[in-house]
Amino acid sequence: MVKYPYIWRNWASRLHSWGLNSWVASFLEALGPLTTIGAQVIYIGQPLLGAFVPRKQLDTLADILEDPEQTRLFAQFLHREMDSQ
Repeated sequence: MVKYPYIWRNWASRLHSWGLNSWVASFLEALGPLTTIGAQVIYIGQPLLGAFVPRKQLDTLADILEDPEQTRLFAQFLHREMDSQ
C-alpha cells in the first residue's frame, strides 16, 4: 500500500520532466538494502535539507528508503509512470 500517493505523483512528474524516471527507478532497485543507509542520511541531514525541501517530503523519502517494500513499489510506480507518458 502506498502511504503518500500525492507525493509520489508529484515526484514522478518532476522526475519525468527532468528525464530521470527510469534512472531513479533503476538506481533504487540496484541499491537494495543500502537504501536503509540513505534513509539514515536523510534523517541526519534534515536540519540542512529542510532549508531546501519540505519536511513532509523528506520524511516520506526516508520512509520509502527505510521500507524495502515501499522502495520496490516506488520504483515500479516510476516505471509505470514513464510507460504511461
